[in-house]
Amino acid sequence: MATTVHSIPLQTDVPIPTWFGIGGGADALASPRSTDELLACLDMDPGCRVLGEGANLLVHDAGVGGVVVRLAQGEFRMVEQLPGRDGEPDSETVVWRVGAGVDLRRLITDSVRQGLGGLEGLGGIPASIGGALVMNAGGSFGQIADVVRRVFVVSRRGARLTLERDAIGFGYRKSGLGEYIVTGCEIGLQQGDPAKLRERLKEVMAHKKVTQPMAADSAGCCFKNPTLGRTIENIGDAGERVGAGLLIDRAGCKGLAVGGAHVSAQHANFFPVAQGARAADVIGLMEEVERRVFEAFGVRLEREVVVWQREGA
Repeated sequence: MATTVHSIPLQTDVPIPTWFGIGGGADALASPRSTDELLACLDMDPGCRVLGEGANLLVHDAGVGGVVVRLAQGEFRMVEQLPGRDGEPDSETVVWRVGAGVDLRRLITDSVRQGLGGLEGLGGIPASIGGALVMNAGGSFGQIADVVRRVFVVSRRGARLTLERDAIGFGYRKSGLGEYIVTGCEIGLQQGDPAKLRERLKEVMAHKKVTQPMAADSAGCCFKNPTLGRTIENIGDAGERVGAGLLIDRAGCKGLAVGGAHVSAQHANFFPVAQGARAADVIGLMEEVERRVFEAFGVRLEREVVVWQREGA
């Protein structure tokens, strides 16, 4: 059912789209078109959840209460090039202002086509810009923090803030943005050769297609790569960051299944789901993998997948 509240499009009892393609829905889904409308959503529900591409999200089968906000319209989908000093474009750096709801993959394609480098190493990562910033999306070939100049946010109390790059706590798969709602950012891209950038993007994509089950229904990597607290023979030395997939594989979890979810034989940190799978299957599989890896190596895996569920569920 669709209505409007404070002129904001609002749907009730609506499915939440995620890359898993399973799980429950939202009691209410709002689609603000501007920061003013986003602030009105915060008036309705100061604890509202923000939905991006749903790429690293799993929603409990019972769904979620409150208001879910999707920044996928109006100013949140805008991309504009900013002028350089004194109104003249910088000869080396081009600055784009990008809305939080812009699709990262489309932004990468557009930047490469225009001969602007800096994002091509993120090829194949599904995310909205807002979600990519909050989790500092990246991989072996770079992270989004590498191109960020400043980020625009609103606080849960309704304050509009601009955070400079150095004031944001970017780290491995994290940022200091979790307490805010990201509305957009400025990124700096470098002038380059479009042909060379296209080739680099193709190389990144080819590597991922070989090493990851990209066509499967999953959320990408389920766990963050941990830093070892002690040396583990044939795994890594103390203080070294190692692949979660390696630990999951060595713990004998490849092929392990719970209901309709299983550990990929191609990459052990991917948990694809079959038709008819439930969110509970993925949650149960993550818990079992966490248990086995801890028993085998004493390492506690930290989830990269975010699980939404009702309060008290």
